[in-house]
Amino acid sequence: MEHGNGWNQCHQTQLIITDLTNNNMKKITLSIGLVAAILSANAQDTSCTYFTGKKVIEFDYKMDTILSITEHKTKFYDININYGNVLCLDLSDDKNRVRKVITTFFDNETIEQVLDSQNKVYYSPKGATKVSVGKPLIFAL
Repeated sequence: MEHGNGWNQCHQTQLIITDLTNNNMKKITLSIGLVAAILSANAQDTSCTYFTGKKVIEFDYKMDTILSITEHKTKFYDININYGNVLCLDLSDDKNRVRKVITTFFDNETIEQVLDSQNKVYYSPKGATKVSVGKPLIFAL
């Protein structure tokens, strides 16, 4: 009888260890899943384009390197976005103005918006492949 009780105690201990191991495995699996999600979210490339008056400045994501400085001379300034990437659009006109912005998606669908352009930041929606930004206007046409 002692042998049977000893085995039961040993078996119960083994079940507890198995339960702990299964719970730890679930936690480890969940942790790995969360890390993978975070890493894939950071895998998107983000570009930043800053508009102020006629000046257009393009930065890398961390804004520590200026990629280009140009003057906005045409009716629309086109910014191409690689599929899956994000554009941070910083409209910082000195006066209270608006800008017409046309977003083109991968399926060639377009959306036209009139956005406030005095110290406003916008992000491109999913699937956008091009953003065209108009010159500053006093009022929307």
